[in-house]
Amino acid sequence: MPVQKLKEFLDGNQVKYVTISHSKAYTAQEVAARAHVKGVELAKTVVVKIDGKMAMAVLPASFRMDFNLLREAAGGARVELAGEAEFRDRFPGCETGAMPPFGNLYGMEVFVAARLAQDEEIAFSAGTHTELVKLAYADFERLVKPTVIQLSSGN
Repeated sequence: MPVQKLKEFLDGNQVKYVTISHSKAYTAQEVAARAHVKGVELAKTVVVKIDGKMAMAVLPASFRMDFNLLREAAGGARVELAGEAEFRDRFPGCETGAMPPFGNLYGMEVFVAARLAQDEEIAFSAGTHTELVKLAYADFERLVKPTVIQLSSGN
């Protein structure tokens, strides 16, 4: 059960968090609406390949990722969206597209949008299409150690 694995990790690191259940939703904007969380406050996880190596880009649900900004910040020659078939097996127990932004649990580097780092809290899918976890951004940063960069030029 993916949510349980994440909760055990958070509990083991003395992190205070809340879970938010919502009706099934597949896009970040749908999740935000159903969970009554502003799109700019909900983090979506995008799996990318940087020079062929899988990584996570985490940005507000209402933002569109700028692959050139990520490429420049990562120092890679090529950045592309990873296909679901390429990463599905990397997240055991998680529903496809609902993986939490904890790349450290999956051996992946994490890049987070500077806009999210400005918020006190971060909310994200917890491995299913029906549950979110919300916690202090400072705890997320302490546990994941993401690289904070600008991921979107429009917001």
